[in-house]
Amino acid sequence: MVAARPTATVTVNGGEAPISPAPTHTTVLDFLRERGLTGTKEGCAEGECGACSVLVARPGTDKPTDWVAVNACLVPVASLDGQEIVTSEGLATAGVAGAPATLHPVQEEMAVRGGSQCGYCTPGFVCSMAAEYYRPNRCAHPETPHDGDPEHGPNGFDLHALSGNLCRCTGYRHIRDAAFAVGTPAEDDPLARRRELSPPEPVATRYAQDDRVFLRRSTLAETLRDLRERPDAVVVAGSTDWGVEVNIGSRRADCVIAVDRLPELRELRVASDHIEIGAGLTLTEIERRLDGEVPLLAELFPQFASRLIRNSATLGGNLGTGSPIGDSPPVLLALEASVVLADADGEREVPLADYFTGYRQSVRRPGELIRAVRVPLPLSPVAAFHKIAKRRFDDISSVAVAFALDIEDGIVRKARIGLGGVAATPLRALAAEAALEGEPWTAETVQAAARVLRSQGTPMDDHRASADYRAAMLGQSLLKLYARTTEAVSS
Repeated sequence: MVAARPTATVTVNGGEAPISPAPTHTTVLDFLRERGLTGTKEGCAEGECGACSVLVARPGTDKPTDWVAVNACLVPVASLDGQEIVTSEGLATAGVAGAPATLHPVQEEMAVRGGSQCGYCTPGFVCSMAAEYYRPNRCAHPETPHDGDPEHGPNGFDLHALSGNLCRCTGYRHIRDAAFAVGTPAEDDPLARRRELSPPEPVATRYAQDDRVFLRRSTLAETLRDLRERPDAVVVAGSTDWGVEVNIGSRRADCVIAVDRLPELRELRVASDHIEIGAGLTLTEIERRLDGEVPLLAELFPQFASRLIRNSATLGGNLGTGSPIGDSPPVLLALEASVVLADADGEREVPLADYFTGYRQSVRRPGELIRAVRVPLPLSPVAAFHKIAKRRFDDISSVAVAFALDIEDGIVRKARIGLGGVAATPLRALAAEAALEGEPWTAETVQAAARVLRSQGTPMDDHRASADYRAAMLGQSLLKLYARTTEAVSS
């Protein structure tokens, strides 16, 4: 990590811009618009519409650098000190200051295929589409018609890249047509060539304005000392939760401490008996680095918000908020995961089943943060994640259920079931687990256990679902899992 510099700056479309005098809570969105880059729009201010998306240079998985699309409305601009941003305006000039203002291939396809009417959402779509355009392992399959797989084009374009972008007037067919028409980057494309170079090193930052401070230290030890001295500090990684508090709740913090770039929180290690996932890795990074190695996590990721959110959100942040409707806790509970908590005195490991103590409360003490999540090995071979929500993607769950079962010789040897959205905390369905373990995996066993599962937790009525509906969905999810496993055997 690079040492702190006297002036906090960010590179925007190839030119360096000082962050000062922006207040410490200033988002990338507001920072850009103050500088006349008004292609970046505010639609929802909470990361659901994608009108604000921009590209950021991040460490890559297949190449040294990936161009990653993020919600500019949520990210504090101080967190991008020393980093590189490309906006829709920068795409038009291929990201190089002073280059001719020619349309980027993504913009060209959006224009000729009618992908824009009012144009409000278009720059955000273009930036998200450009991130997928530059994805290194995007492979064209021209022989595969996209109507056979509506979410992947013959050019390898994954429409999940646009799952966080909403359009109110154009309609998605024209946008999809544009996405499925883009080719591969030209050899002289500057942003494509940029992927071959290392991304900017994280910068140790101390940015202060109006008696408020934004801190990013070089090491975990320094960060933990800060947390001991400032237990009131707000800890942020992707800022997908805190950014909403700043925008919608007008929250301000005297001290914000960023942990997303700490090397100690960005490791992913596979040992003989466990997998350790750094709390500062984004969900997209975890997804691509695990590459399906944990099937239950592989089922979770496409249903966790949107690609824009997953490009910033972390497991540490999702667990740290303590929300009873977070998507990752049910899955991690079913996986019997534990969290590694660190403070200035050392570390301790806590089973996730013992971590939550009340609504948005946990055993985490002042001055502690989540360093990593550990998933024990071997994994249970039968696994599923069911998320019940009003929308298929980019939505908060009404109920979330995760299953991990060991079934040997037709007998359930072990059952772990994690639940979300049915109590003040995420929880294990212990009674339903007991109703399954030691019993034959038959329709009779599953129906009896489903009745038990419906009674787990204390679901409530709210605008997302009624308590009765939530209870019914718990039981139905187990029946669905059974149907899936028996169909697999019969086929």
